[in-house]
Amino acid sequence: MLLDAVSSLIHSMETNLNDIIPDLTKVVWSILELRLLVIISFFLQLFLILFGNRRKYIADTRLHISVWLSYLSADWIATVALGILSKDSKNPSVDPNFIIMAIWAPFLLVHLGGPDTITAYSIEDNELWLRHLLGLTYQLAVAVYVVYCSWNGSNLNYVTFPIMVAGIIKYGERTWSLWLGSSKKFRESILPPADPGPNYAKFMDDYTAKKAEGYQVELKVESTPLLLDHSQGAIANESIQDASSLHNGFYFFTIFECLFADLILSFQDHHTSQNFFQQEKISWNETFQVIEVELGLMYDKLYTKAVVTYSRLGIFLKFVTFFCTLSAFVTFSCLIDKAHIDFDRLITLLLFAGAIFLEIYSVIVLLSSSWTLHWLSKHKTNWKVDILHKSISCFQRCFKLSHTQRWSNLMPQFNLISFCLKDKPVKCIKIQKFFRIYQVFEKSYYQYTETVPGELKKLIFEQLREKSQKANDTEACKALCAQRGDRVLQEQEDCHDMAWSTKVEFDQSLLLWHIATDLCYYSDVNANSSCAVIQDCQISKLLSNYMLYLLVMCPFMLPNGIGHIRFEDTCAEASEVLQERKYISKREQVCQVILRVNTDVPPSKVKGDRSKSVLFDARRLAKSLESLEKDKKWSKKEKWEMISHVWVEMLCHAASQCRGLHHAKQLRRGGELITHVWLLMAHLGITEQFQISQGHARAKLILN
Repeated sequence: MLLDAVSSLIHSMETNLNDIIPDLTKVVWSILELRLLVIISFFLQLFLILFGNRRKYIADTRLHISVWLSYLSADWIATVALGILSKDSKNPSVDPNFIIMAIWAPFLLVHLGGPDTITAYSIEDNELWLRHLLGLTYQLAVAVYVVYCSWNGSNLNYVTFPIMVAGIIKYGERTWSLWLGSSKKFRESILPPADPGPNYAKFMDDYTAKKAEGYQVELKVESTPLLLDHSQGAIANESIQDASSLHNGFYFFTIFECLFADLILSFQDHHTSQNFFQQEKISWNETFQVIEVELGLMYDKLYTKAVVTYSRLGIFLKFVTFFCTLSAFVTFSCLIDKAHIDFDRLITLLLFAGAIFLEIYSVIVLLSSSWTLHWLSKHKTNWKVDILHKSISCFQRCFKLSHTQRWSNLMPQFNLISFCLKDKPVKCIKIQKFFRIYQVFEKSYYQYTETVPGELKKLIFEQLREKSQKANDTEACKALCAQRGDRVLQEQEDCHDMAWSTKVEFDQSLLLWHIATDLCYYSDVNANSSCAVIQDCQISKLLSNYMLYLLVMCPFMLPNGIGHIRFEDTCAEASEVLQERKYISKREQVCQVILRVNTDVPPSKVKGDRSKSVLFDARRLAKSLESLEKDKKWSKKEKWEMISHVWVEMLCHAASQCRGLHHAKQLRRGGELITHVWLLMAHLGITEQFQISQGHARAKLILN
């Protein structure tokens, strides 16, 4: 009885639903469904080619989310549209315009191939190249089936052939680029050919034979001199902007790309790079520009069709696809009746115009890239090169393209006290809490970005170049990479009592110095402080907030530890302090309250080790830093110089411990300062990823 009643209820609901939705609406939707999908697919391609590459140098969450949604939706919508076309092709006589609609099938193949500016949204997408290859086979079969079903001998049928060729090339380029960007193929492309070395068996046969003949055989080892000249042809065209940086960046990229695959440098490469970047004439600005070029090239190699497009074959294929699209468009324009252009023909014309625009724009992007400008810089100035350079400069201004924009030059910031104080208003917070989404995005609301100042880059470069003088062997490099503020404290006799703060786990040390820097900052930065003191304070605070951002938002880039637990426990203790003093509304007040707490008895003796909070341990460290002025007679400038040096050393330690794969992942988010520091350390020889080679010597037999 109950089942019958439920069945009757469901049947009545279905009947009512059919009454609510008129048959006319269903008919309209069946007509518009495919057409809307095709138009949306086109506009998604337009969005991706315009903005897919801009995430390399724009660190904007809204842009990243938009690109992510477009990237995922583009494939899905094109696939669904092809499926609907194949379904309608079973009965092509139902729609008199089906012969026109069949032309959309190869266009959808072109869309599935995607634009040149983005092949992979994340580095993991490259591992799915085999799935894309299978998709190419399947989608090509569907497109061929649609064209076959629409075949009636009309001249319009022949328009599909050139578009089909363009679609196969585009989809094939994307699959090929994904394969080249996959971890296995990427590593294989970097590894040099196998080197068996000198023929040891033949050498020993000669040695034994000569000895048997009565000769006194001596072994002489001759060392092959190291080639320290990195030039690959002089820069012939100085009018190219950043020509020197492009020249050096392209050269060192071919050497240091192995670090992104967690491979090692040879001793020769290590020594060549170290000698070049240790030169006095190389400034910090030029060094960072070279690194920007290298990281920009790595982004292109992993996330775009650059490896395919910037080759001779790629340029040839681009001419083929453009010629196919243009010839098909001309043919279609001649065949259609211009007096009776309906909606389907308008959509087809839009697809043709869009495809031609995308081809032209992709050529402009190619010409405006670092790859083309580097090629131009190696050619002597003549009227042909000059016209091409001026045309490229014009395109760059018109389409807001620039080969000099290679990363965002921003460092995200996250402050523990601000997060606990909740001093930033959040829109619709009650609604978010009701739907339980506030907790998901809570940390991102209190994250912001700051421009990386030139003074900070200069400080990092100078400290690392000074260290690099000691990077002579692997043991020395390991010791330099292991330093995380302890060296700075050891060099200052007055700072020995603070050494405990750098001997604990790295995440604990980071939190201690972050809070202590905040506590000192608000008591020292005032109107009476000199510009030099304020600059050191600002650099220290920027690094402090940036390192905490890495701990909270990108923990995979830091050494392993329980940083998340320590952060949460410290926030809980800070929130407890704030709840007892509800009058507090500013960060300065929070710092004053924490500094007033007596910590004569260490917190660990009172609380034990159950809570991992470091709030009042950081207060002890802050008091020790303050005592440098009161008891040790340090100036504020000396104190903040020391603090900034500690932070630089901690940043460098974190950079050296992060795998190349994780650095590569962050390139799609506008780049990270820690990645630039990691590559700078490698250029200066401060890396564990190199091996002293014993193979640059050759043995000879001396007969007496």
